Amino acid sequence: MNRTTVLWLAVGWVGFTLLPWHAIDGGFWSFVWLDGFPLDKEFAPAIVQIPAHDRWWLIPVGLALLPPLAVLRRGRTDPLFASVLLGAGIFGFAVTFAQGFAIGIQGWEYESLKDAFGELGDRQFGMGYGALLVMGAFLFFITRGVAARGAIKGDVFVVSSIGLVIALVIAFIIFPVSRILLSAVQDNDENFAPMLFFDKLFSSKIWGLDCLSTTVSCGVAWNSLVMAIVVGASTTLLGFAFALVATRTGFRAKKLLRVLTVLPIVTPPFVIGLAVILLFGRAGAISTFLEWGFDVTPSRWIYGLPGIWLAQMLAFTPIAFLVMIGVVEGVSPSMEEAALTLRADNWRTFTTISFPLMRPGLANAFLIGFIESLADFGNPLVLGGNYDVLSTEIFFAIVGAQNDQGLAAVLAIVLLSFTLTAFYAQRRWLGQKSYATVTGKGDAGIPIRLPSRVRWLIYGTTLPWAALTAVIYLMIMFGGFVKAWGFDHSFTLMHYIEAFSITTAAHGLVWSGAAWNSFWTTLQIAAISAPLTAGMGLLTAYILVRQKFYGRDAFEFGTMLSFAIPGTVIGVSYILAFNVPPIELTGTGAILVICFVFRNMPVGVRAGVAAMSQIDQNLDEASLTLGASSFTTLRKVVLPLLRPAIVAALVFGFVRAMTAISAVIFLVSAEYDMATSYIIGRVENSDYGLAISYSSVLILVMLMAILLIQIGVGKRVLGRRDAEQLGLKEEAA
Repeated sequence: MNRTTVLWLAVGWVGFTLLPWHAIDGGFWSFVWLDGFPLDKEFAPAIVQIPAHDRWWLIPVGLALLPPLAVLRRGRTDPLFASVLLGAGIFGFAVTFAQGFAIGIQGWEYESLKDAFGELGDRQFGMGYGALLVMGAFLFFITRGVAARGAIKGDVFVVSSIGLVIALVIAFIIFPVSRILLSAVQDNDENFAPMLFFDKLFSSKIWGLDCLSTTVSCGVAWNSLVMAIVVGASTTLLGFAFALVATRTGFRAKKLLRVLTVLPIVTPPFVIGLAVILLFGRAGAISTFLEWGFDVTPSRWIYGLPGIWLAQMLAFTPIAFLVMIGVVEGVSPSMEEAALTLRADNWRTFTTISFPLMRPGLANAFLIGFIESLADFGNPLVLGGNYDVLSTEIFFAIVGAQNDQGLAAVLAIVLLSFTLTAFYAQRRWLGQKSYATVTGKGDAGIPIRLPSRVRWLIYGTTLPWAALTAVIYLMIMFGGFVKAWGFDHSFTLMHYIEAFSITTAAHGLVWSGAAWNSFWTTLQIAAISAPLTAGMGLLTAYILVRQKFYGRDAFEFGTMLSFAIPGTVIGVSYILAFNVPPIELTGTGAILVICFVFRNMPVGVRAGVAAMSQIDQNLDEASLTLGASSFTTLRKVVLPLLRPAIVAALVFGFVRAMTAISAVIFLVSAEYDMATSYIIGRVENSDYGLAISYSSVLILVMLMAILLIQIGVGKRVLGRRDAEQLGLKEEAA
């Protein structure tokens, strides 16, 4: 008897007979259903819903759980075993989703069904615990049947992983995004209007080139493309430089440098842009100093492409650094020593051996920087001036006076086309070459010294940038302790007291500060979503790098889709998709967790792909040859070698859940308010002191979380010596 099949069949029957079939008003984690269970219409399991509440359309769902009972004692290689599981899974999955979409808030969703079956007289709520478990069982039946038919060498774990990721990507990325993109070919009355789509797509507002001959700005598509290319290249090179300093030099303040590198990623939105304005704006500290000391007239140069570039460089370089550092560490010193033995100098070794082996990291870092720049709307909103970009235009098309959802969809399609092009270019640049440098063999080599010209170049780049970062964050911290940042610099603690005061009462401590509610909610949501984000991202990376299957390229692009679309579009698409059955999540904490997981998952995917490309596949094959399963191989062989990617995915998942705003602004509710939406509210009311003080607390919390993540995950051990262990520290420059 197949124990795993028995387990999933039991899960399906538990969901059908013992748990509420429909969603609970109190939210996913609510247990109010225990009071009316099992007879209450809202809380009854499916097996009670059928006779007691005349919900006959659930009968086929229960029938789909019966056939697997007949083949539990058949062998895995029995053709009937595979056919029954596959048929039951497909049928069950289809009828469950069909009844979910066919019956909505007002009964039948389609007139043809109303004519065939008559009025229902009752609505159907979204799917709940029971439906979730039953759908999980049906999904396993499908993947188990496919594996039993010999797909991917019959590996149940791999086939099930692929099936799980595909199902989740379809449900929480493709389905909601398709809802809003469909409006690109519709008019305001939701009628099919393809000509309206082409009129919007080819408008001069998007593709105009007047900037080449006049002072009029170019179209938002060209502005966005130029900005994304510049930011992607700049963040990649700067992140690469910081990774080289951290791993290939004897610089004594490496730990401090790494902290300064990571600081921007833990900063809430608008804060960096605000700090840049207060430093480089017409009345900024640096502009005022230059006017006083060197008679340089202050200008508005910070508003436009230069300001956006500077703010995005500060914000996105840490992501490139997190991707690159594991790749730089993974390059085998033995290969470099072999080149030196063959009389190549340090420069030739670096350019022909080391640098080419780092191409997966460079390609993935550029892709992330490119996409992040396109999707970012906070910095262009603050610093854009007359330099309009796609993300801000999408935002104003949705929430502005024009309220043109179709235009927002057209702009999102343009943005997606840029992302797809960058994705394709990245794949072509990497090609089919092997970049494996972690082979499992002992490696007694030591990393080569960087060529002098490279070392001085990265010092000359990273140290001034680190100094600028330090100044900006001193300004941010300073802003929380003054009455009015930029106007009245009198010392005060009133902002921290207003936000985080704690008082006592008869029943104990009272969290009386105005920010506590959003703070605890944000911390809870981030702590839940970060491990899910990392797990999904790294599992997807393992599938992409280690498995070959039909449609893999489309699968990979699907996982990147949510990352490529601005958060405003994601937020609106989630509202459209999950405000009605069959999946009702609006106003719950679950929709925030799901949004963060699938919005941030691509960074874990790219970090995992970059790191796994360096791990020789022979390690996996050796483990499988010795009798280990794919799951055991992943857990005991691959994951320990992916620690830098795990850290990157966990850090990014946690931090972005703490600092995201564009999608969250549409998804928060009175019960689930997030820190960033609270901060934006303070900024809109010109209460910069409280916004800055709240941001400062969040920064400290996230730095502590990053430290705990690094300690918890640990360092990757490759059995290599480094220069410091051998007492060959670089001479201090």
